[in-house]
Amino acid sequence: MTTFDGILEEVGGFGRFQKRIFALLCVCSLPFAGVYVGIVFQGFTPDHWCRDPAVVERGQVCGWSLADTRRLTVPRVNSSGTAQLSSCEQYEVDWNSSARTCDAQELDLSTALTVPCKHGWDYDYEGRRSFVTEFDLVCSDGWLVDMYQAMLNVGFLFGSLAIGYLADRLGRKMTFLMSNLFNGIAGILVALAPSYVSLLVFRALYGFGVKGGWMVGYVLVTELVGVEFRRTVGILYQMFFSIGLLILPPLAYFIAEWRWLQVVITAPYILMLSYYWFIPESPRWLLSQKKTSKAVKITEDMAKENKMTLSKNIETLTGDTADSDSTSASFLDLIRTPKMRKHTLILSYNWFTSAVVYQGLVMRLGIMGGNVYIDFLISGLVEFPAAFLILFTIERIGRRLPFATANIVAGASCFITAFIPDSMFWAKTVVACIGRLGITMTFEMVVFVNTELYPTFVRNLGVSVCSTLCDVGGIIAPFLLYRLAVIWLELPLIIFGSLAFLAGGLVLLLPETRGMKIHTHTHTVLMFSST
Repeated sequence: MTTFDGILEEVGGFGRFQKRIFALLCVCSLPFAGVYVGIVFQGFTPDHWCRDPAVVERGQVCGWSLADTRRLTVPRVNSSGTAQLSSCEQYEVDWNSSARTCDAQELDLSTALTVPCKHGWDYDYEGRRSFVTEFDLVCSDGWLVDMYQAMLNVGFLFGSLAIGYLADRLGRKMTFLMSNLFNGIAGILVALAPSYVSLLVFRALYGFGVKGGWMVGYVLVTELVGVEFRRTVGILYQMFFSIGLLILPPLAYFIAEWRWLQVVITAPYILMLSYYWFIPESPRWLLSQKKTSKAVKITEDMAKENKMTLSKNIETLTGDTADSDSTSASFLDLIRTPKMRKHTLILSYNWFTSAVVYQGLVMRLGIMGGNVYIDFLISGLVEFPAAFLILFTIERIGRRLPFATANIVAGASCFITAFIPDSMFWAKTVVACIGRLGITMTFEMVVFVNTELYPTFVRNLGVSVCSTLCDVGGIIAPFLLYRLAVIWLELPLIIFGSLAFLAGGLVLLLPETRGMKIHTHTHTVLMFSST
């Protein structure tokens, strides 16, 4: 009997055929970046203040400037030790019944009562329109911006489970195409949402399909390459997410309307429906379904494109059987022994921390002030060294030490950034970028460390259970960031730093897996990761 891994040794573990499929499927990571962190631009909250039609009307009669109108509408409040114009309160003055002079400088409203905004808000758009300004999601309704991102992660959570199941039942190719069709429809519905409630519903549906399509793309490409190439291919596949991050700022700069930006982010999913003619089904999945003749045909096409000759008896091709007992695994197997409990708890916490800190640091760029496009671009660039540092260190140093170090560096950077004064802008930016690099490394490393620490019969279950904490972290992250930043802008960094420090310390309690002989299964190893 000839196994598929044995055949790959002849046809090439990463030949022209696999490189072509890899290049096509990596495209899936590009729009995923826009979906995941597009809130930085689509949910941008500009400077805003209460709208008072009576003051505007009076100003038109008296010829007041915009600055005068705003000063006579908005009281000053103490914010971080400095007096600033309020975003959520206005003076309560009866401009119609009171005899007022037109000399704006003589008007003293310091003793006037203040009340919450009654007539909505005016915004300093700076040429951009976000769903925040369209639906007035500011002040007491500011938490609804958090819900926009949280609902995406709710979709991720359920979509990962459902689409992972469909990929095993219907096949990788068909599930990939179905998810892209679903993404295209849901993404356009987000762009057309007439109300904020419908926007949340469509956003959750969008998350349900987007992560699933990205996940199945990873599964398909890793099942087509040789064992020795899987880890490298997986890390590079994730690196294309970082390329998507670099594409997003210029797109957002030139597309000022959030709905049109949503359409552009969604368009690649519609274009990827053409992959029906360009990508094959996974031969490994076909073999697992006893569809040997189709698997043989794809394998022969692979050999032909790779310009290799098959000498083994391909008609006796069989799948791997090492995962045959995995269907009998249960959650209890993950906590049955002290060692398994320790691994499960530490890995689950690291999935949670990676999602909270990574997502929090990215979204924080939208509330820092300054040029959000340049800041986002710089922070995206620092993600690229993460993949190369992982590839360089994991076989030389091992997994545990780089994994723990990346967490600790991320945590330390968060703490240091929080206490660097704003006047030291470049120092603050450099340290924050180092933190972004560290948490990117941890997000990419938790994937394969998770797969290596579990025995074969519970490996798929272990990854799926532990990584659900990733989506739980994604749900919590926006609330941690935006609500704590209202108290103190740097407070979220203190929380992120504490989470990452603890994660790094816990990783040191895990065993080293470098050099351990483990079976590399044919199912997903990145079924439920987010970046």
